[in-house]
Amino acid sequence: MKREELFKSILNQDKAPVVVCDMESTIVYMNPSAIARYHGDLTGNSIKDCHPAAANKKIDLVLEWFGKSKENNIVFTYHNREENKDVYMVALRDLKGTLIGYYEKHEFRNKENSNPYHFCV
Repeated sequence: MKREELFKSILNQDKAPVVVCDMESTIVYMNPSAIARYHGDLTGNSIKDCHPAAANKKIDLVLEWFGKSKENNIVFTYHNREENKDVYMVALRDLKGTLIGYYEKHEFRNKENSNPYHFCV
């Protein structure tokens, strides 16, 4: 199995939306949760078409900050009280540390309600 298939499978199984963008803010990948959340596959479109001008300026500022240091890799962007989650912008780098894109990371704060190892019971 190819490494790329393994990594894509990790993203596809995530319950949280994952939207991956290149350096031009073009959406290059959306996992199934993101496609459902945003009511369709927006791959090939600019993420900036989905945000107001003020948010787009912040995206540009974060990309600039990511580019200043290989240590600048994640920034908290907002808390969604209604869904009890924090949202982050995360740098994507190649093996040499060069910035190649970014993605939006959702971290839900709600306690899991399913039973541990529910299928074993």
